[in-house]
Amino acid sequence: MKGRKIVILGAGESGVGAAMLAKKHGFEVLVSDSGAIAPHYKAQLQQMGVQFEELRHTEAEILAADEVIKSPGIPSNAPLVQALKQREIPVISEIEFAKRYTNARTICITGSNGKSTTTMLTYHILKNAGVNVGLAGNIGQSFAAQVAASDFDWYVLEISSFMLDDMYAFRADISVLLNITPDHLDRYDYKMENYARSKMRVLQNQTEQDAFVYCADDQEIIKALKNIEVKPKQYPFSLTQKVQEGAFLEQNELFININHQELFTMSISELALQGKHNIHNSMASGIVAKVIELRNESIRESMGNFKNIPHRLEHVAKISGIDFVNDSKATNVNSTWYALESMNSDVVLIMGGVDKGNDYQMLKDLVQSKVKAIVCLGKDNKRIHEAFEDDVEVIVNTFSAFEAVQIAYHLAKKGDTVLLSPACASFDLFTNYEDRGNQFKLAVKEL
Repeated sequence: MKGRKIVILGAGESGVGAAMLAKKHGFEVLVSDSGAIAPHYKAQLQQMGVQFEELRHTEAEILAADEVIKSPGIPSNAPLVQALKQREIPVISEIEFAKRYTNARTICITGSNGKSTTTMLTYHILKNAGVNVGLAGNIGQSFAAQVAASDFDWYVLEISSFMLDDMYAFRADISVLLNITPDHLDRYDYKMENYARSKMRVLQNQTEQDAFVYCADDQEIIKALKNIEVKPKQYPFSLTQKVQEGAFLEQNELFININHQELFTMSISELALQGKHNIHNSMASGIVAKVIELRNESIRESMGNFKNIPHRLEHVAKISGIDFVNDSKATNVNSTWYALESMNSDVVLIMGGVDKGNDYQMLKDLVQSKVKAIVCLGKDNKRIHEAFEDDVEVIVNTFSAFEAVQIAYHLAKKGDTVLLSPACASFDLFTNYEDRGNQFKLAVKEL
């Protein structure tokens, strides 16, 4: 490999991890970021002796690469990426690159919603069972950095459609597809079938020896499956139908039946994750655990004591009998639908931000039945007002997390829930969804 040049576009977690792995394997490495590189990443690159540039892309240097590893955030229609493709210089993802240097087996989890939760739950189940397992992808430490520094027997990878678009030879041992709902359509020519095709790439290169776990209740998945050949063993999960092999629900009891192993059963009331969508997430994780033949008692224990990730239906506090829940990670309408669906009280909903062409129609029934007031948190709330003015009596505009929490607290009464579930991106008022969630939590603590 000596003398071969790798250029890495983007100096975030995945880019710096890829640089670490490329350097270890003797490549000439350049890391290029059109923005400013965070100080801790810059320090890491300097320590490794990796050449880098920030606030620009030097095209001549980049086009001299033998291969380019691209951050998932850079769209494939960016002029620089197009120029690379015209010169037939391979452009791949960090996940694709890292997989070349490990014999570890991989569990790849994708879907429009619930990826992080299912990835974390699957990792929790495996780790508690004593499996030598790493957590990477869209979550945690970079896959490439872990392969370079330590390596594991298994990895649980949260994989976005943007990552899948730059994965070619990669093969998952177990692929998991949770759902396909409209999200990021701006990257897919606003065509649902393009986005669905991207999600189905999680199946690419799988063989008859591998496993594919998917939601049989999701119409878009069922539709997309008709257009491709599925080689791996299929394990569907469903809330509405009994499946022969996979997971299903019967009288509030979750059943997982795999390869003639001992049947797994667990009451849904004992699951750590509550709400209909979370039963799907628990089913998917449970099937994975059974496919790799973990013990029922161990799976049951882990599915009962799991703590969810921050900013995803995270209980913040109970003040004057009012529950405050942080679901800042809900950056699309579907995620907010799931959040409202899991609520068992009247809700004061804090929502808004950068609208990605949202269709709020799917929320109307839940808003009518559960939401008593909407507190908008964003610079432009016109579309939220238009969507829900006939469904709730009170819609208020606010421009900071502190103001939103103060107003929501006064609108709520004992027994209600104040739910931050924005259905929008956060970039108008906040750095990212974590910043939005943290400011919400801080504002609640100041009540």
